[in-house]
Amino acid sequence: MIRSDEFYMHRALDQAHLAADMGEVPVGAVVVDAEGRIIGEAGNAPVVNCDPSGHAEILALRAAAQYQGNYRLAGCTLFVTLEPCMMCAGAMVHARLRRLVYGAAEPRTGMIESKANLLAQPWFNHAIEVQGGILAVPAKKCLKAFFAARRVDAER
Repeated sequence: MIRSDEFYMHRALDQAHLAADMGEVPVGAVVVDAEGRIIGEAGNAPVVNCDPSGHAEILALRAAAQYQGNYRLAGCTLFVTLEPCMMCAGAMVHARLRRLVYGAAEPRTGMIESKANLLAQPWFNHAIEVQGGILAVPAKKCLKAFFAARRVDAER
C-alpha cells in the first residue's frame, strides 16, 4: 500500500529521533519500494559506528539493497529528513533510485539544490526525481533542538 510522502517522512523523522538519542546528528532515512513497503531505514551513525560513510541515507540504502538482494533499487524512493550531501547523492545515482524526497534544506553542504544540483548533471546515466521541503519544519526543529542542547552542554 502506497502512502503519502508525509507518512514516510514521519518514519524518517522517527529514525532521526533515534539517532539523536544515540548522540548522533538527527538525520533519518527510509527507503520505500514501488509497492509502498519500507525496505530500509536508518538514522545517522558515523560516530557510533566509527564510519565516515555512516550517514542515514547510506545506511538505509544498504539495508534496502540487502533486503532486495540487489544494490540496484530501481523503482524505490528514498525519504530523508535533511538534504543529502555529495557522497549520499552519488550513492543514490549508483542505486538507480526512482525518487528522492527530503525535508529540510542544508545550506552548507546540500548537493541536491542548496550548494549544487548534482542529480541534474547531464553526465549521469540515471535521473532521479526530486521533491524537497516535505515536513521541513519538524526536520529543522529536530536539528535545532539537538544543536542547542549540545551548546548548553558545552557551556557547562
